[in-house]
Amino acid sequence: MRDFRLTLPKTRHASTLCAGVLLCLLLPLSLIATASDAELNGVKQEINRQQSIVVKQKKQLNKLQNSLKTHEVAISSSAQKIRSAQQALNSVEALIKRLNQQQNNLKQQQVGQTETLKALLRESYLISRNKQLSNLLSGEDANTLDRLSIYAQAISLSRADAIDQLEQTALQLKEKEQQLNQEQSQHSKLLAQYKQQKAKLQEAQTKRKHTVSSIKKNISSDNSYLNELHQNEKRLTTEITKAEARAKAIAKAGARMDGLGRQKGKLPWPISLTGAKTLHNFGTAQTGQLTWKGIVVASSYGNPVKAVYSGKVVFADWLRGYGLMMLIDHGKGDMTLYGYNQTLMKKVGDTVQKGETIALVGNSGGQDVASLYFEVRRNSKAKNPRNWLRK
Repeated sequence: MRDFRLTLPKTRHASTLCAGVLLCLLLPLSLIATASDAELNGVKQEINRQQSIVVKQKKQLNKLQNSLKTHEVAISSSAQKIRSAQQALNSVEALIKRLNQQQNNLKQQQVGQTETLKALLRESYLISRNKQLSNLLSGEDANTLDRLSIYAQAISLSRADAIDQLEQTALQLKEKEQQLNQEQSQHSKLLAQYKQQKAKLQEAQTKRKHTVSSIKKNISSDNSYLNELHQNEKRLTTEITKAEARAKAIAKAGARMDGLGRQKGKLPWPISLTGAKTLHNFGTAQTGQLTWKGIVVASSYGNPVKAVYSGKVVFADWLRGYGLMMLIDHGKGDMTLYGYNQTLMKKVGDTVQKGETIALVGNSGGQDVASLYFEVRRNSKAKNPRNWLRK
């Protein structure tokens, strides 16, 4: 075996040479170490920079999502007020229509009563003339005079009654006119409120559109989008766990609900299928390894969303990724979930009946189109809703 040990010459400068050789050997190692440290520091700095960017993006995304919540809750509030104002306007307009009709009827009645009174006055005048003439003509017998007198009294009573009716009609007309003025004033106020809420709604919708666009830019990469979906699913799981605790408390309080066990394949669809289109089915890929836990059905904005079965509302609020969402407990660990709504018509603690309107179709949660997200859960596990809905 070859010997690779270094042999140095035996001179008086041997020690100096040895030191020089050692210095030459150690110098590259020092440079390498220095270079490695510099690279390591550079890598660390880049990691810190990337982490800082991620933290900044996360903060920005959270801020945008909070803004989205504010806008969508404002849209919901305005939509509810517009709906109430519209209903009130419809009621007032119907009342104004009835009052106008009653007023026209009273005016016609007044015309008829006036003509009756005129006729009675003519009759009264003629009888008075005949009676005076009879007194002048001594040939008239007493019976004729008595008849004229009785007839005159009857006409006098009828005239007094006609005058009373005419006065009552005039009073009724005055009351109707005052009532009509009040209702028209109320109508003007409601119309102003309606227009104001419409303006607020449009403003909130414009802001929401910009916010949704910014959110999409913020999570444009696949990893960011996937992470956001994972976080949304965690948030939903957390809320379902809380809702289950509420459901157990309700059960302990004595409220009996029979669950969905016997309803498989019999439940009505939560929205009208006329013009509806399924966008996503249960179990299909969402992104990465994530799959849809429910179904998404596109529908017209503002269409009613109905409870598929009777139960109690255990969650009704805005949830990131699902928008304005409602969770209904049906007992025995069975729940149904309704997301992406424009507005919620029920609150936590409300009892709902099968087929009752609980929300309106929307695009909350940052959705592109108006649709409903619907889930069926049994003991926290998502089930294919199509197996439970009518074919």
